[in-house]
Amino acid sequence: MFGEKPFGVVLRGLRQQGRLTIEELAEASGVSVRAIGDMERGRSRVPQRRTVMALADGLGLADAEREALLAAARAGRPAGAVAIVTGQAPRQLPPDLATFRGRTEALASVDGLTSQVAGQGGHVVVSAIGGMAGVGKTTLAVHWAHQVADRFPDGQLYVNLRGFEDTGRPLDPGEALGGFLRALGVPSSDVPRGTAERSALFRAHTTSRRLIVVLDNARNEEQVRPLLPASAGCLTIITSRSRLSGLAVAEGASLVTLDVWTRQEALAGLAARIGEERCRAEPEAAAELVELCGFLPLAVAIVGAQLSASPEVPLRLGVRELREARPRLDALSADDPQVDVRAVFSWSYRALTPSTARFFRYLALHPGPSMSTEAAASLAGADLAAARRQVRALTSVNLLSRDADGRYVLHDLVRAYGTELVEREGDDRLGAERRLMDYLCHNAFTASRVLDTQPNDDLPGSSGEGVIRVAVDSREEALEWFRREEPTVAAAMRALDDPQLLRYRMNLTRDWVGYYSVMGRWADEIATKRIGLEAALVLDDPTAIARNSQNLARALAAMGRVDEAEEQVALMLELLPRLGSAEQAITERSIGFVRGRQGRHSEALHHARRALAIYRRLGNRGGVARVLKAIGWYLTLLGDHRQAIAMCEEALPILRETGNRRSEAATWDSIGYARQRLGQLEAAIADYQRSLRLYEEAFDAYNQADVLDHIASAHLERGDGAQARASWARAAELLTTIGDPRAEEMRARATEAEARSSC
Repeated sequence: MFGEKPFGVVLRGLRQQGRLTIEELAEASGVSVRAIGDMERGRSRVPQRRTVMALADGLGLADAEREALLAAARAGRPAGAVAIVTGQAPRQLPPDLATFRGRTEALASVDGLTSQVAGQGGHVVVSAIGGMAGVGKTTLAVHWAHQVADRFPDGQLYVNLRGFEDTGRPLDPGEALGGFLRALGVPSSDVPRGTAERSALFRAHTTSRRLIVVLDNARNEEQVRPLLPASAGCLTIITSRSRLSGLAVAEGASLVTLDVWTRQEALAGLAARIGEERCRAEPEAAAELVELCGFLPLAVAIVGAQLSASPEVPLRLGVRELREARPRLDALSADDPQVDVRAVFSWSYRALTPSTARFFRYLALHPGPSMSTEAAASLAGADLAAARRQVRALTSVNLLSRDADGRYVLHDLVRAYGTELVEREGDDRLGAERRLMDYLCHNAFTASRVLDTQPNDDLPGSSGEGVIRVAVDSREEALEWFRREEPTVAAAMRALDDPQLLRYRMNLTRDWVGYYSVMGRWADEIATKRIGLEAALVLDDPTAIARNSQNLARALAAMGRVDEAEEQVALMLELLPRLGSAEQAITERSIGFVRGRQGRHSEALHHARRALAIYRRLGNRGGVARVLKAIGWYLTLLGDHRQAIAMCEEALPILRETGNRRSEAATWDSIGYARQRLGQLEAAIADYQRSLRLYEEAFDAYNQADVLDHIASAHLERGDGAQARASWARAAELLTTIGDPRAEEMRARATEAEARSSC
């Protein structure tokens, strides 16, 4: 029908045949008015397949007409850079998409780079735009180039270097240079054969020109360097999935890293494709759609194109289909590999070495939002040195990124792709998950012993092969390890539910008690302990049932949920005959704690004395000291303050001997509380201060706040409202840092104390 006519002529004919203006076609296809006009007049390079398909969709072409348009595009597209009419300034940029949205910060950053060149010249600016597959690097580069094209009167050069594409064969720099030289008016007969000679000639021809050079989809620095122009008036824009940090070092390149869209940018991008009206009509569905796409521009574009083709389909139906798609990437597939999320990811994956590819697959099994190097190494069964090399390799090609805390992050869709590969390659998924749980259990045990300093008959055991053991030598290091791995533990508890991992789940919950107690994180401890208790009940392990029930009951009682705590007390009482003596003592002590929180102080004292008798019989001095401290507390609550002080003073030397700072701190707090009740206010405040210092050394913010509450009450009792206010204000600050709701109560007391002191 259209014979051998140029692409622009074919496009114009089809548009006129459909009785569409350029503006109407631009709106229907998402390709800008300027781009369509340039294509029809032959002033721009022949577009890529995805742009041709967008135009065909906008024109509503039948199969035969669509094929005619594609054929015209193929006929007009030589390899490498696309040449232009001799004698004109080159205009090789792909069309600027009308659907471009967002990237305000990135554009502001690159606009500053442009100004360095467009003014008086200055240094050659080489800007490398990096980011993961599908994040919109090319779209940003092309949009930027179009926005500033008028500042570079000698034209624009563009080449797709095919660094990461289905062919697996990056474009040879010499071939790209040949296209550039011909575009600059060098006759084919004068183009040298060697890459070095072509590069030298290219630099000579760009010395006095003001050009934009876009080097798209570069594989590495070696592919790019021969293509850099020499003129101080040229702007070079490079996109790559690799970091290209070598260009920053040697060529002074400015590196711009693109992340996925923000939520608002993703919503704007979706609205640009399906219409503002549809998004406004179903705002919650639109928000969930872009979230399911992981805010990845390519994924949003695919979903937008699917919904645009079916304007009658409600967005909520699209949400359901995307949410239920198994695997998720099937819903983000397309006939064109250039716009298929799985295919685009695969090009990055195939560029990896076999060892890095295997490491990547195992990282995809990590259940949490981010991971430490140690956790990553354990998953893959690698040593730390090898793991560090592998995460650097994956980060350099943007399959992996880092968050503000230095942990490594896999995008949700990249994770889904990696998980598919695990199944395809037959990797040992259970073995990797077992290593991760072993890593968490073993190091949590070590860190909790340092943090809690309470003797424990259990032994850490040896970690499995390929599991990283972390050196934890101080309370600061212990707390830091817990903070770093807490998101992984929470995710592992939810996601790693293979029956063969039950004992790991049970043991892991045991060793987070000390951390949650120090942080006052009772709600988190309750959720975790319920998981551990369920696992222990399935395994019918009486000791594990008791341990989890003890800690669950303590956390419930601490939060005032006494009825639920009573259920655990009943379970512990039922278990007592099945337990060994040491475990019976711990259980009796825990029941006493719950009874104390319930206000049943006589019963609390009874259970504490039973625990004390067992500990004395076993010769467990550490246990004796801890229970003496508890007995002292219950006695003072019952009004026997002098006997309470005696019990606590008996405990103190043993606690110092065993190095149990937190229990020693609690003992001084109990002594201070008893002395305050005896009217010995100055002595009580001194005891409280000793307790506070010990809790500070233990980094225990939760109990520091409790002691400050006691100090404030003693100051108020002796008429010092200002000191009371200061102590309550400090308690409020500490509770705020750990997210404890009692912070507001402490602030209210501080305000009341200030009002009293001003009267």
